[in-house]
Amino acid sequence: MYMYKIGVIGDKDSILGFKALGISVFPTTDTKQASKILIDLAKEKYAIIFITEQIAKDIKDYIDVYKQSLMPAIILIPNNQGTLGIGMNAVRQSVEKAIGADILFGKEGR
Repeated sequence: MYMYKIGVIGDKDSILGFKALGISVFPTTDTKQASKILIDLAKEKYAIIFITEQIAKDIKDYIDVYKQSLMPAIILIPNNQGTLGIGMNAVRQSVEKAIGADILFGKEGR
């Protein structure tokens, strides 16, 4: 049985807790290094890659390459300083695309 791998990219303080869950952590605040890590994890067949929103906003072009792919699923998460709203907006757009309506927030979420 093949076990899919899960990784998380972001600043050390925000992602270290994921290690306790058995998730591979890749601490960085450097966008160039983060984009290289993302490419490497995708090549290594990671199924899920969590990225802090603060890093993700600066490597959006690299993330977009994998948007239409089945794997890896890239999920944006807030860092320990809070959210930028990017991750939740991406979830809203995906739901709206899949079913044709914004059932999560309706008009008040915009």
